[in-house]
Order: sequence, then structure tokens, then C-alpha cells
Amino acid sequence: MAFYFIADMHFGHENALAFDNRPFQTIEEHDRVLAENWNSAVGMDDEVFVLGDISWLNATKTMEIVKGLNGIKHLIVGNHDKRLLKNREVQALFAEITDYKEILIPDKKGIVLSHYPIPCFNHHYYGWYHLYGHVHSSFEWNMMERVKYEMESLYDKPCNMYNCGVMMRYMNYTPRTLEEILKGCSGID
Repeated sequence: MAFYFIADMHFGHENALAFDNRPFQTIEEHDRVLAENWNSAVGMDDEVFVLGDISWLNATKTMEIVKGLNGIKHLIVGNHDKRLLKNREVQALFAEITDYKEILIPDKKGIVLSHYPIPCFNHHYYGWYHLYGHVHSSFEWNMMERVKYEMESLYDKPCNMYNCGVMMRYMNYTPRTLEEILKGCSGID
């Protein structure tokens, strides 16, 4: 069993193609590739933490897509998820639904999970990690990277926070393990 993380999939959201400059001709191609990538990475017994904004589609179409995705799915609620979560059948697709979560993965690494970035997240002085979404690859992500840089270089404080939005180069529209995210962010191939 492995632990995977992903954010801001925005199934069915055509505006996300332009907003993030996603490399797909149509939203149907986008949705198909995201589902294929997910299932090629995630096994049936793996845990997947979706850090918000799973779908722009209606409940029926969202359920059709999510039911076809491998793994045990946990949803950390994003700003675009609330409408869908009014539907009990959508809720039932997830082992857990929460706004915020702290987990310890088997190698004793602590992770703070939130849809929104939290620069001063709990345990950040103690080597924990923070995975988030919401800011896509926008100016807001650049702001978070600047805060991270200042904490580490000016104040000599750790700030292990990483954007798990699908559009990030190191995510490549695929759920990733913490190790894969760290490796991708460091530029190691």
C-alpha cells in the first residue's frame, strides 16, 4: 500500500484548460488522460488524498469518473467541492471527507493536508510537510514560493510546503507519493 496526493483535477472544467495552460485540446481528452494517469499510478489498495477541487461536473458524471479511479479515496474539501458534497452518493465515494488533516505515513513523516496553502503550518519547525492545492500555477503560487524562500533563506526556518496541483510540472496530471513530489521539486530525474 502506498500514499498518493493530488489536487485541483477540475474534471469537466473547460476554463481550467486555459487558466492553467493545460496541454489538452478538449476537456474530454483532459478528463480521460487524468483518469488513465491515476489508474496507471494508483493500485486498488493504495490511499489517495485528493486535496480539493475534484470536479466541475454534475453529481452523476462526477460519480461515474470517481468510481472508475483506483484506490481508497480521501477528500480534503476544496472551494469547488461544496456543491457536489450536498449529494450523499458523492459523499459515499470517499472513505473520508474533511477540511484539514494531519497524517503520519509509515516512514514516520508527518504531513499537513489542506486545499489551501498554510505557510506557518503545524509542526513546520519539526520537519513535517504541508501539501496543498488551490493556487494552481498562478501568482498566488509564486507568492507562496516567495514566502517559502524567505522563511528558509532569510530566517533559516524550514518550510516544506508543496503545491500538489495536477498542472505542476512534477505532478504531470498524476497522483504522486510524497517521495515523488520531493524528487520532482528538487529537479532530480
